[in-house]
Formats: sequence, C-alpha cells, structure tokens
Amino acid sequence: MFDPVQLRTFLAVAQTLSFTQAAHRLGVRQSTVSQQVRRLEAAAGRQLFARDTHGVELTEDGAAMLGFARTILDANERAASWFAGTLLRGRLRFGASEDFVLTRLPEILEGFRREHPAVDLELTVDLSDTLHQQLASGRFDLVLAKRNPDEPYEPRGRLVWRDRLVWIGSERLRLEPDRPVPLVAFPPPAVTRARALEVLERHGRPWRVTCTSGSLNGLIAAARAGLGVMAHTGGMIPPGLARIPARAGLPELGGIDVVLMYGPAPHGPAEALAEAILASGDRLHGPGPAPEPDPPART
Repeated sequence: MFDPVQLRTFLAVAQTLSFTQAAHRLGVRQSTVSQQVRRLEAAAGRQLFARDTHGVELTEDGAAMLGFARTILDANERAASWFAGTLLRGRLRFGASEDFVLTRLPEILEGFRREHPAVDLELTVDLSDTLHQQLASGRFDLVLAKRNPDEPYEPRGRLVWRDRLVWIGSERLRLEPDRPVPLVAFPPPAVTRARALEVLERHGRPWRVTCTSGSLNGLIAAARAGLGVMAHTGGMIPPGLARIPARAGLPELGGIDVVLMYGPAPHGPAEALAEAILASGDRLHGPGPAPEPDPPART
C-alpha cells in the first residue's frame, strides 16, 4: 500500500521537476521531500525520477505512477469526506488565465463540482496580469495564472509547474529574416506579449503586431491562418500549431511559472480546488480532448 503523504510529495516533484520547489509548495524541508520520494521508490521497487546535475526527469515508471497516484489520492479524499460527514459550502470566486481554456482544466472543474455540489463556483477567464491585480483587490478567492519566475516569492502562491515560453505558429509559416517578425498577441498587460516584445527588442529584432485579441481562440485562428507567430507556454501548444524551429532564428523567450494564488482570506472551498488542481496539474500540460465531431446530417 502506498502512503498518501509520499504520493502527494511525488506529485509535487513530478509537476515542478524540482525538489526545492516541491518543498516550497508543501511547506517542508527539501531533505524531507527527498526522503519521502526515496521511501516511495522503495515501496514501488522502481526508480521514479532520474536525477543529474541538469535537473530532474520522470522515468517511465514515474510517468506510470502519475495516474496511480491521482487515483489513490482521489479515492482517499472521497473516503475521508464521506466518513467525516463534512460538506463544503460557500461561494468560490476562481480566476483562470486564458491559456487554460483549451486544456483539461474543465475536466478538473467538473470533478470538483461533482465532489462539492454545495459550493457555488464562479469562474472568470482573463489575462494573467489582470487576474493578479484583481486578486490583490479582493476580487477572487483563488487564481490560476502565469507569473515570471524572477518575481519575488509570494507566500500565498503555490507553484503548479515550471515551463518555458516558446514561439509557435502555423507549420506553413515562413519567416523572412530581413522583415519585421509578425506577432500574434494578447493585448497589454499580457505576460506573453510583454516577454515577446522585451526579448525581440533586446536582440535588436524589428517586429510588428499583426493580430491582437483578448481571446485565445482568436489568437489561435490568426496563427493558424499564417498571420504570424505567438509566444506561448511550451506545455500547452494548441492543436493545429507547432513550435517554430530554431533555424528560424527567433531568440529564446525564457521560463515561465504557472501558479495558484490565494486571496487575502483562504477558505475551505479555495483550499479544496487548489488541492484538486495541484493533484492533477500534469493534466494541464498539452491540449484538452478534441471536440466530438458533429453527427452526420440526415438525408
């Protein structure tokens, strides 16, 4: 039988790919994280992480453990809630960045509503910087958004995972080195827009904005049409778009953090949703399921 504490520690390391960041998230020492991972590996009889001087990566057995860990922890939470006889109630104001619209976040929210039917969940989708500002003013109880890794550590924030921003666009798009880089971007104060412009300016690359939209679907449509490239989280590239190859000569965009941020007065529903997202954070990587095709028309 696997220890739930060790499984939660395993998930934190798997999602951050860092023993240090996992320790920050869990509020424990790094040595405690290492010890719990070693004990879980001993219980499984398999190595779950490959560690070297460059970082931490999941092994094949570690990737398999992800699904098992989520299932075990979900069952444990349901059993604890059932026998404790507790039912979460209240209003939960949740803000999520536009980037998560096309991931599996809706599945996580559906599961949360199924487990906590008495919680009134209010979802707002907006730009990351806007969500951070509104959180500070008391507009939200919990926010899932992007943040620059070099920003000061926020005690009320929890790292979901660390990723890199990459250039994406249509596979048919061809960039001409002697012409300004065509950009498809969110409006200010979007994190990705600011990073793209800062990096291009720093490398002396001229640019022009060919499409601005506050909707991720709008940006995807423009990029698919070949209007330009967009800066996007590498682990969430939408269907129909691809990473721009290095031979195109675009400068590196650097890292990005995906974080959960609590409002000034965290409460039960916010804590419960945060735990559900953290336990399933790896499901946010990559696109969500493709929509069902329309049924054939009757003739």
